[in-house]
Amino acid sequence: METRTLGRTGLKVSPLCLGTMQFGWSADESASFAVMDAYVEAGGNFLDTADVYSRWVEGNPGGVSEQIIGRWMKARGNRQSIVLATKVRGQMGPGPNDQGLSRRHIMDAVEASLRRLQTDFIDLYQSHSDDQETPLDETMSAFDDLRRQGKVRYVGASNYSAWRLTRALWESDKHGYARYDSLQPNYSLAHRDEFERELEPLCLDQGIAVIPYSPLARGFLSGKYRVGQPLPDSARAERNASEFMNERGMKLLAALDAAASDHNATVAQVALAWLLARPSITSPILGANNPEQLRELIPAADLKLSQESIAAIDEASAWT
Repeated sequence: METRTLGRTGLKVSPLCLGTMQFGWSADESASFAVMDAYVEAGGNFLDTADVYSRWVEGNPGGVSEQIIGRWMKARGNRQSIVLATKVRGQMGPGPNDQGLSRRHIMDAVEASLRRLQTDFIDLYQSHSDDQETPLDETMSAFDDLRRQGKVRYVGASNYSAWRLTRALWESDKHGYARYDSLQPNYSLAHRDEFERELEPLCLDQGIAVIPYSPLARGFLSGKYRVGQPLPDSARAERNASEFMNERGMKLLAALDAAASDHNATVAQVALAWLLARPSITSPILGANNPEQLRELIPAADLKLSQESIAAIDEASAWT
């Protein structure tokens, strides 16, 4: 995979980022190691995790994904070749200060993440979501201190509205703090308007890297969903069916099928290639429970869609 520059920074990352939310949840440690090995073998260097992964699973205290990545990097001796991204914000303990973007929680959380990851620095440290109970200058000042200490190299955001991201950029500019150089939005062909309405023009204007999560719309754009065929047996499949299996969704799948046929590719590869063709997008986040799932998606990094296919997909997925 060729690399891309992370926004206006000089950091080089793979065009497909490996998400690790599933590590320690739907993928055990052995499977997680295999997925990361396959990703690196394919030329990838960009791993994304979060301290809270996967605290929502019964018996999982959070931090498990970070621990697995830390053990893998130590076993492989490859920390310096990996661009490592993690996040802070979620509830990591029973106390009122065990969550949020206060200086106290950020300083506590980064030390815990560094221990779990078995490293002395994080390449990209991200706010997992906004915290409107904490002043933005407090949050950005704490991130700036971590950057000056060398514990964090770059700072990013996830799940921010355009106005709050703008305010955060303003606070950083006003005080000379580290600024958000990346954004993780929920963005895919099936979910375009939330990002494109205000966040996309802001990111393009400010040189903010965009690392979209759920680029296959929770699997809807994998090609598994077809009218008249049984749905996958899961709560997620039922949610996808109710949200996406409508006239617009079926029109979109038809356009993806046509493009996949024209380019000798899969529907999922086409959906990812469409994202990669947009000037705002840096590196969509992929999830995989095994190497086979990952290898099916990797060719999207080199897939160049024709202008005719892009136009047809644009029309089928238009939200205005």
